[in-house]
Amino acid sequence: MVEIGYTMMCEQRSPGDLVRDAVHAERAGFDFAVISDHYHPWLEAQGHSPYAWSVLGAVAQATERIPLMTYVTCPTIRYHPAVVAQKAATVSLLSGGRFSLGLGAGENLNEHVVGAGWPPVDVRHEMLAEAVEIIRDLFGGGYVTYRGAHYAVEDARLFDPPEEPLEVGIAASGRESCNLAGEYGDFLIAVEPERELVQMYREAGGDGGKAVAQLPVSWGPDEAERRRIAHEQFSWLAAGWKVMAELPNPVNFEAYTQFVREDDVAELVPCGPEVEGIVEGVKRFADAGFTHVALVQIGDAQQEFCEFYRSKLGPALKEL
Repeated sequence: MVEIGYTMMCEQRSPGDLVRDAVHAERAGFDFAVISDHYHPWLEAQGHSPYAWSVLGAVAQATERIPLMTYVTCPTIRYHPAVVAQKAATVSLLSGGRFSLGLGAGENLNEHVVGAGWPPVDVRHEMLAEAVEIIRDLFGGGYVTYRGAHYAVEDARLFDPPEEPLEVGIAASGRESCNLAGEYGDFLIAVEPERELVQMYREAGGDGGKAVAQLPVSWGPDEAERRRIAHEQFSWLAAGWKVMAELPNPVNFEAYTQFVREDDVAELVPCGPEVEGIVEGVKRFADAGFTHVALVQIGDAQQEFCEFYRSKLGPALKEL
């Protein structure tokens, strides 16, 4: 059975709203919750981008049972991997071991802000591999000194390491990143319902790991209005990962999305009041071998969406 998650999308909600959303998601019966980790929103229309790790600390205290996960944190430029290890360990402790660390090679949109440039993808993958090695070493609880091609760590130790083994997931979109996920990760993270991604991850060593995906939806009683909102806030989705990783600012995504039609977004995002489109979207991931799918409700109607999940959508998805 596919586990169904809820997404706290920092790009479209305030810090307080995100915490309240997570509480509603737990009460509605979602199996897990993930949070995006951005410095900028994709588009100005989304209007938010609070610090995900502060939100996670609050969510860990406001909820009781729901597993939490970053979807995803980039541990290479904006954050040093030693700092990522410390905050991940802290959230794990605050949540009673409910936290998993999702990592990826990041996007220019968020990483360029510290003025360190944006390296080519092969270098980003090298950096990610080193970062995961450092994070895992620090989770062990001892002093760590590390000198790699991209990072140095000098006599660092987590004095509050995770009490339970902390799973690390790696985001992947092609052969090289799937190899990284299989070698360095405990589970796979991806956004496309492509069986090949899961297969490449399994072949690279991820035989027993889960595969976590994400599906944007625009649920609401008025289909025309939900299509409009999806186009307004998620037209960047049509760009595909190779574009999404490279553009530096919301203004650049605005320039790209002027050519994206409402129909283009509606082909990617189930819109309207019915369960069928969402169920079909989840089924595509399930058929591709994914074990977990986190839903992203676009816009502000988060509490209403959680109630819809509790009453109608959740039972329909459990049949998968």
